[in-house]
Amino acid sequence: MFCVDRIDSPSPEGDALTLPSPFLRWFAEKGWRPRAHQLELLSRAEAGESTLLIAPTGAGKTLAGFLPSLVDITRRGRIPPGAAFTGIHTLYISPLKALAVDIERNLMKPVGEMGLPVSIENRTGDTPQGKRQRQKLNPPDILLTTPEQLALLLANGEAERFFKDLRYVVLDELHSLVMSKRGHLLSLGLARLRRLAPRLQTTGLSATVADPMDLQRWLVAQSLAKENHAGLITVSGGAKPEISILRTENQVPWAGHSARYAIPDVYAAIKKHRTTLLFVNTRSQAEMLFQELWKINDDNLPIALHHGSLDVAQRRRVEAAMAENRLRAVVATSTLDLGIDWGDVDLVVHVGAPKGASRLAQRIGRANHRMDEPSRAILVPANRFEVMECQAALDANYVGAQDTPSIGRGALDVLAQHILGMACAQPFDALELYDEVISAAPYARLPWETFERAVDLVATGGYALRTYERYARIRKTKDGLWRVSNPMVAQQYRLNVGTIVESPMLNIRMVKRNQRGSLGRGGMSLGKVEESFLEMLSPGDTFVFSGKVLRFEGIRENECLASQAFSFDPKVPSYAGGKFPLSTYLAAQVRKMLADPARRAGLPDQVRDWLALQGDVSMLPRDDELLIETFPRGSRHYMVIYAFEGRLAHQTLGMLLTRRLDRAGLKPLGFVATDYSLAIWALDDMGAAFRARAPSLGQLFDEDMLGDDLEAWLNESFLLKRTFRNCAVIAGLIEQRHPGREKTGRQITVSADLIYDVLRAHEPDHILLEATRNDAATGLLDIDRLGSMLKRIKGHITHRRLDQISPLAIPVMLEIGRESVHGEAQDFLLTEAADDLINEAMSGHGTDG
Repeated sequence: MFCVDRIDSPSPEGDALTLPSPFLRWFAEKGWRPRAHQLELLSRAEAGESTLLIAPTGAGKTLAGFLPSLVDITRRGRIPPGAAFTGIHTLYISPLKALAVDIERNLMKPVGEMGLPVSIENRTGDTPQGKRQRQKLNPPDILLTTPEQLALLLANGEAERFFKDLRYVVLDELHSLVMSKRGHLLSLGLARLRRLAPRLQTTGLSATVADPMDLQRWLVAQSLAKENHAGLITVSGGAKPEISILRTENQVPWAGHSARYAIPDVYAAIKKHRTTLLFVNTRSQAEMLFQELWKINDDNLPIALHHGSLDVAQRRRVEAAMAENRLRAVVATSTLDLGIDWGDVDLVVHVGAPKGASRLAQRIGRANHRMDEPSRAILVPANRFEVMECQAALDANYVGAQDTPSIGRGALDVLAQHILGMACAQPFDALELYDEVISAAPYARLPWETFERAVDLVATGGYALRTYERYARIRKTKDGLWRVSNPMVAQQYRLNVGTIVESPMLNIRMVKRNQRGSLGRGGMSLGKVEESFLEMLSPGDTFVFSGKVLRFEGIRENECLASQAFSFDPKVPSYAGGKFPLSTYLAAQVRKMLADPARRAGLPDQVRDWLALQGDVSMLPRDDELLIETFPRGSRHYMVIYAFEGRLAHQTLGMLLTRRLDRAGLKPLGFVATDYSLAIWALDDMGAAFRARAPSLGQLFDEDMLGDDLEAWLNESFLLKRTFRNCAVIAGLIEQRHPGREKTGRQITVSADLIYDVLRAHEPDHILLEATRNDAATGLLDIDRLGSMLKRIKGHITHRRLDQISPLAIPVMLEIGRESVHGEAQDFLLTEAADDLINEAMSGHGTDG
């Protein structure tokens, strides 16, 4: 963490002028000098400037961020016993609890060695209640915490006293904080801190940023008069990472996400290095990889597992063992991919494609946490398309390309939560709070009328719910101020604060219809499936689960009701994809790779041969072109669309296209989506219809599908209902936890469904319905990205009518009708099916459409 220059390096000017003697003595004893950007940030802080520091991993960002605080507290000296209450001096905000704990451990060592009069403590959800209460009465100089804990502290009646002496807020890994609802809540918390501590300065630390100005604006108060922004320090240089894509004698699978084929090679890499971090994209992948490594761990290497579902005590044991270099490998999800300094980690293995250039840069930075020594990483693609994605991510890293998304508009459900939190702290004047809220960058353009609607939501639940006393959480008093209705409201707020709502697994229950046609109760339970998959379905859709084709009947409370489907064709097979959708940047790079033979030259032989065969049988699309292939197979006709726009956009496109094809009389039976392509199958020959221009491909892919077709599908599916539940929980309309008792997922869902139906019927313009649609459009549906694609392909659609499947279609075709088979059996079935399909693809050539 305390990365510095050696004493024989050029001396930054002003060392003696800016640093107190304990620092100079400590640096001299260590043979170190502070780096130029560390002293520059100190100088700017002392001049009263908020600053964004962008620097590569190992450049000493953390020391730079804390240096102004340590110097200022040292000059102030220790507060004598009996002195007037002094609040915290510096607040450090981390996106991860593990990172806050790690920073405390790393910061305490130099502070102790220098003998600085600085007290440091962390405060996370894992901190014992007694310690948290003591911190309010006797706060440390530096408090290391998370966005949720800041919201709790601000909602306390003692917030003004606690934060009155606050000088600095240090925001670590800022890029990962600001892009989500957690970032929206944090921005509102910063707005309140600026009112409580007018001299407050912020320091943002980040290594991966696509648009620095976004973060510079986020760090400081905005105003209607002008756009403000923090200063910027950019550190260039640092050793380029050494990244390679796994080269193996084994066959890279056509489809799937397990990467089991590479386990022996991964284990061999672990044995060659001191400590290896293995990153995956989902918790299930982490569990699988960990088990597979243990099966072949003949050397009894100490290998551990780390993800968010594990008990906190187990996670802390793993972190401590990592810091002490007692582990040879750790399999982890995103819980360990931010900022943590893990001793002797000298290799990162990324199993599965990274889905984003910035995410890859962040994760490989965990290896060799020294700026002047290269990080080493191996990318392990799980299938053939992922080979190209990994190559695109590797190329992006070498040219320094970033693909972090831009900061969006502030979420309205988060605003409602913050309004209630501010009322819990003290009564507020609506106009004053509005001025405070719009000083936060995500809410800078928030209309007063929308803010009024958010206050009304907290005060009444909205027009349709105002007769129910339980939704009256704040009241307006005679003096015009808003205050909480009763102390229980504040207690419930503190139990439910935060923006992270886990998406549960839903039980699938087989039901039968009785003689009257209504669904019976009871029935056999088949297991659980991710709710996010079921959200996409409409009643009557069919899907595969537990080796059966089922008809989706609906969701009752927290269960999916399904009946036997008298068909062998599932309409929407489950997509076994990763947690993250493919980034727009990497998607564009994969399209360019397909179009440019020179960029494909470095790919493994088996992938190059696959693409060459595609060129012989059909074609490889240009980067601005949408290739559509149609072909018969068995008794069905297939259309495969190579859009390369990511899983979410493809799922939405599939839903909308099947509706349009159905209206055209082409009898679509279903579709399946991956990150790279989309396959639709039907009873009739879609290729012949397109050739006859009935309908034309231009009409089929017209942008107007995002109008009435989208609206009709949303009204039929359960997606908006489930999204509404999350918004209602965040806004506090539905409490997940009550004093003394937990509310079950089933109870939450029932409450949310009832409220959703009431609002849709009686108040369709309710602010939470607006928040729900905003969430669905930007997250679950990827509407903006789909709209951009439809614009891009206008006039650039190429149809190839083939006599048989093409090589490029094999991966998506393998997803159709895939049964729920796990482990090595799944890989065997995929290989067997792939062999059949490739033999079929090579059996002849197609014709142009």
